[in-house]
Amino acid sequence: MNRPASRLPAIVEQHQQEILAEWLSQQTSSGVSRAGRIQESQLRDESNRFLGLLTQAIQQGAEFDTRSPRWAEIREFLIELSRSRATQGFTPTQVATFIFSLKQALFKRVTESLRNDPAALAGALWDATILLDALGLYTTEVYQQAREQLIARQQEELIELSTPVVQLWEGVLALPLIGTLDSERTQVVMESLLERLVATGSSIAVIDITGVPTVDTLVAQHLLKTVAAAQLMGADCIISGIRPQIAQTIVHLGIDLSSVATKASLADAFALALRRRGLTVGRAAPSGA
Repeated sequence: MNRPASRLPAIVEQHQQEILAEWLSQQTSSGVSRAGRIQESQLRDESNRFLGLLTQAIQQGAEFDTRSPRWAEIREFLIELSRSRATQGFTPTQVATFIFSLKQALFKRVTESLRNDPAALAGALWDATILLDALGLYTTEVYQQAREQLIARQQEELIELSTPVVQLWEGVLALPLIGTLDSERTQVVMESLLERLVATGSSIAVIDITGVPTVDTLVAQHLLKTVAAAQLMGADCIISGIRPQIAQTIVHLGIDLSSVATKASLADAFALALRRRGLTVGRAAPSGA
């Protein structure tokens, strides 16, 4: 036997303003706007827009499949909402609450309208539950994707910020490395160094690994790749920051750094770079002498 047409669309259309008012009250009491992340006027506009789209969508038929084309506009709205709130620092629960908090207001109006028709009441409540659960889960999925994209962008920015190439002297660059040197970061380091070598016309690059916590075979290979790339550009490389523990590790691992000048400190490496440039640094004569 075919299921009777849902009464939910008519109830939503008839009581749209009452549902909106109660829904806004529910969201406000949940503390979203009080958290200072969103203005009440913005929350009101977003809620009004969503409820209008929802009313329009469910009027087009009794099938509440949110994956169908007629729900595309609502999906686009939820994508925009979820991404916006992800960048504002909302939690997944707070984002999903935008949808789930609509249940109370909607269920109340459905119950009042169909209290004398238990079968229709059960059907309308079930339709509302399936619909809002699907939309709420969709917002969570979009939010998660947006957060992952945001974190990836932040990681890229941190990598770029943690690999500055500075000019110590005319013809002498320094690349201080801090943290773990993996394949992705090595690529950024290499590109940054090569770009600065070309831009400044420098012939010496000092790669300082004082801030690198450990040096294993993989890290050493990444260092050698960076050195080789710089040498292909006609620049000599000096590796500084070789602490006793790192020196012992390099020896135990059998890593060959004989083709690269190494120094214990950045100061020693800078002094060597100046000598290679035919320069010396001396004390200035006392004033008045």
